[in-house]
Amino acid sequence: MAKAIRVVTKDSALVPLVAIVLGLLVGALIMLAGGYNPLAAYASLIEKVVGDPYSIGETVREITPLLLTGLSVAFAFRTGLFNIGGEGQFIMGMTGATWVGVKLTLPFWLHAPLAIVTGAVLGGLWGGIAGYLKARRGVNEVITTIMLNWIALYLGNYIISRYLLQPGQQRSYLIHDTASISLNALSALFGNARLHLGIPIALLAAVAFYVLLWKTRQGYELRAVGHSPSAAEYAGMNVNAGIVRAMFIGGVFAGLAGVFEVLGVFHYQVISAASPGYGFDGIAVALLGGNHPLGVVLAAVLFGTLTYGSAGMSFGADVPPEIIRVIIGTVIFFVASHGIIRWLLKPLRAGRKPGEVA
Repeated sequence: MAKAIRVVTKDSALVPLVAIVLGLLVGALIMLAGGYNPLAAYASLIEKVVGDPYSIGETVREITPLLLTGLSVAFAFRTGLFNIGGEGQFIMGMTGATWVGVKLTLPFWLHAPLAIVTGAVLGGLWGGIAGYLKARRGVNEVITTIMLNWIALYLGNYIISRYLLQPGQQRSYLIHDTASISLNALSALFGNARLHLGIPIALLAAVAFYVLLWKTRQGYELRAVGHSPSAAEYAGMNVNAGIVRAMFIGGVFAGLAGVFEVLGVFHYQVISAASPGYGFDGIAVALLGGNHPLGVVLAAVLFGTLTYGSAGMSFGADVPPEIIRVIIGTVIFFVASHGIIRWLLKPLRAGRKPGEVA
């Protein structure tokens, strides 16, 4: 027990676990204050997520974009940057994939890969714009990514309404079947849940994240730039190029999230009144995951489960789905407040045997 406590109090991977438990407890207290039954609510949430094959498949589908946008934010954090432009990069990925999927007629072995690459590159370029402005002009990437989010939203809407609009609809034409990455046979096993090829690709993206940052020279340089730009420059590294490269790669991850929503889930793009929200959720996923690819995978699983399961809370226990957002916000609060967790664990630490090292 003492060893476990020492691990937690050293800000290890167990700190997010404690934060999750505290977040769920706070959510339960809020539900009690509102006159709801938290046990029934959480039971309904779990039932919604694992109650039938369709729900399991849809939960996995919900996890996928959160995983990719979380990787996008985490990659930038690891290189000393704050990428809150996942929304815009997500939308540009969607738009690029929609354009290729609707406008081009190609064989299946070329059409879907081209749509994926196009959307990923557009997302990367959208992130690269903020990286360039940071590197060359010293413009804070927080400001530029926020502005680029709105530009992407309205630019995507303009492209859809001007060039790809289905008459009488507020969406684009359906993409051609040759551009689809839906896994119909697998979906049939899960009650026609919208499973697609992007799910395993997202997991491979997490592996690529780890390999690139920790197993390559380029990754070493990017991490060095993140730790200390001055020291990296003194060592002969091109800091400006590293900034642009890091934002581009982060944009690729977020762009892929948008690509897979079009090619694998909806097969069209709507004219949106607001951003989809996956980019901002990716910030929470990255923070909870400690900006490590494995942590991001686990955090995306949690957030995707809570997001999809919130409908079960609403129907099964009459709890407003907004409670889930409160729980997620509380979890992030505790993740960012390690001192609170240490304070809560202080009585347990005080019970260590004499001579034990803290």
